[in-house]
Amino acid sequence: MRLISSRAGADGTWLVALGAALWGTDALLRAPLAGALPAASIVFWEHLVIVVVLVPWLPRAWRALTAMPVRSRVAMTVIGAGSSALATVLFTEALTLGDPVTPLVLQKIQPLVAAVGAAWLLGEQLRRGYWAYAVPALVGAWLLAFADPLDVRVQAVVAALLAAGAAVLWAAGTVLGRYVGSRSGATPWEITVLRFAIGLPAALVVLLATGGPVAVTVGQLPPLVALALVPGLLGLTLYYPGLRSTPAARATLAELAFPVTATVLGVTLLGGSLTPTQVVGLVVVALSVTLLGVRERSRRPVVRADPAPAP
Repeated sequence: MRLISSRAGADGTWLVALGAALWGTDALLRAPLAGALPAASIVFWEHLVIVVVLVPWLPRAWRALTAMPVRSRVAMTVIGAGSSALATVLFTEALTLGDPVTPLVLQKIQPLVAAVGAAWLLGEQLRRGYWAYAVPALVGAWLLAFADPLDVRVQAVVAALLAAGAAVLWAAGTVLGRYVGSRSGATPWEITVLRFAIGLPAALVVLLATGGPVAVTVGQLPPLVALALVPGLLGLTLYYPGLRSTPAARATLAELAFPVTATVLGVTLLGGSLTPTQVVGLVVVALSVTLLGVRERSRRPVVRADPAPAP
């Protein structure tokens, strides 16, 4: 099954941004669950629901995994266990420690970590023009995250470590997802299936280690299913085909569509409000990601990387 295809050599920045934008719907669905279930329980059920849906494609994904080179299999394990399961638990836990600022501050290191990792592991070369998009996007993300961007206090050491760990794992997931897609011959759909299939046992281990409840109520199932299928499965169904033809250093900026969507939904549907600087940040991020997508379709993209080979 290939829900979304991506031509070899075509730019996939738009698909990455669209997939990330769907992740921004997470807050709408997670809000009814956050007060009743611990983070590990929510993440476990997200993975369980998706794996149940993906059962028909598990044999094909397993064959793809066994056919991969050893390094690609290791990368796929890090993506599933680390970027999919553990990172989500770490970030959610950081948000529950009473200091919502710290996780948001440290989440901003994700694009920087991904750019360094892409240069080291994938050999991507960042042209000078890359920073003309990266710097405004990062500044805009900072403005968007905080009501007063000049009065930000990082207080909780534990929350800081959890959030930094999540940011590094998510950045690693971007780089390694590009690595697996371009080196192993696996299709984007197979990578999506493997991400959740590997993430499920990892999420169960985290759940059992933290002592969270495995059982949920009937009333909690609908939002869990929606959370799993919309920002989870559907988002990644768009994300991985885009990532296949998008250098990781560029994709990690396109992923800033996530906080933009989350902010817009928070204001329009959750009764939130924005300060003037947050409005500026939202516009700057949206423009930076959009203009980056336009530039990368030109003859001189700002990230130099060989197109991923077709499977």
